[in-house]
Parts: sequence; C-alpha cells; structure tokens
Amino acid sequence: MTYILIFISAVFVNNIVFSQFLGICPLLGVSRKINTALGMTAAVAFVLTLSTIFTYTVQKLVLQPFHVEFLRTITFVLIIASLVQLVEIVLKKVSHSIYHALGIYLPLITTNCVILGVALLVVKGDFNLIESVVFAISTAIGFGMALVIFAGIREQLSLLKLPKSMDGIPTALIAAGLLAMAFMGFAGIVK
Repeated sequence: MTYILIFISAVFVNNIVFSQFLGICPLLGVSRKINTALGMTAAVAFVLTLSTIFTYTVQKLVLQPFHVEFLRTITFVLIIASLVQLVEIVLKKVSHSIYHALGIYLPLITTNCVILGVALLVVKGDFNLIESVVFAISTAIGFGMALVIFAGIREQLSLLKLPKSMDGIPTALIAAGLLAMAFMGFAGIVK
C-alpha cells in the first residue's frame, strides 16, 4: 500500500513540475512537439532511476556514517554529472540506436533540476531503497506526463492565430499555470 501511495503522490498530487516547480526549463524548452517530449521523458526516467540508486547508496554508506551530510548537494551533483557521462559513453559504445534516439537529451539531463531534486527529496522523505526507486520511477512518470500534456497543448496552440505579444513563451506560461491549477485538484487525495 505504501508503494501505491508513493506512486499516486509523485505522479498526481506532488507532481514534480506542477506542484514542486522543478523541471520548468525542459517543460518550456523541449515541449514543442510530443516526440521530443517523449524522448526527454525516456532519458530522464533512465537517469533518474539510476541516480537515485547511486545517491541513496552514497548517502547511507558514506555521508551518514562519516557525519558529512553537509557535502550532500555537491556530492549528488558530482554523482549525477558522472553518471550521465558514463551512461552516454556506454550507450555510444553498446547501442548506437538508443544513443542517437536520446540525442541531445542525455547531456541536457546533467543540468535538469528534477534529478537533483528527487535525490534530495528521497533523503528528506527518509525512504528505504525500494521506496526511493518507486519514488524515482513515479516522479519520472509524472514528469513525462506533464511534458507530454504540455507538448500536446503547445502543438494545438501553434495552430492558432495569436496576437504577436502572446505568441510563444507568454502563452506557454499561461498554459503551464492553468495546468498547475488543474493538478492542485489532486491535493486532497494523498498527503
């Protein structure tokens, strides 16, 4: 039951984009087409799950036992950047098709605040390893859902004739605000 609550909370109630306001840059930058949103979602899900496992392990086996929790943020940033580079190198050697499918999204994940945010939320939530992985996967699903919904809206908005002052980012921000308000409707489901 705990895992179901974590899933519902991460995907709907505390959606990383619309409730936590993390990942706004990819939301605005990569959400012009549904295909690019799906590519970014796949890359983020993969890296998010791996980085959560690694950061959780380092937190429990190194930072806490040696009482150096103050190094958490810099350590997590280094782990995430190293992991993204390692994944990029391995994919380039092992699977050229997956490497090309992820394209520019893989290096962009290094600067995606969702990855670091989830690592820090796992520590704050005091999850065990399985709960951490469920939270990471659920957050990736919520992130992907937000990106795909927003990309669909932006594709439809591109078909409209809007005033020049409202074309592009202003309309995207209004749509994002409306989506965030819609996701607030889930607020009472899970704490």
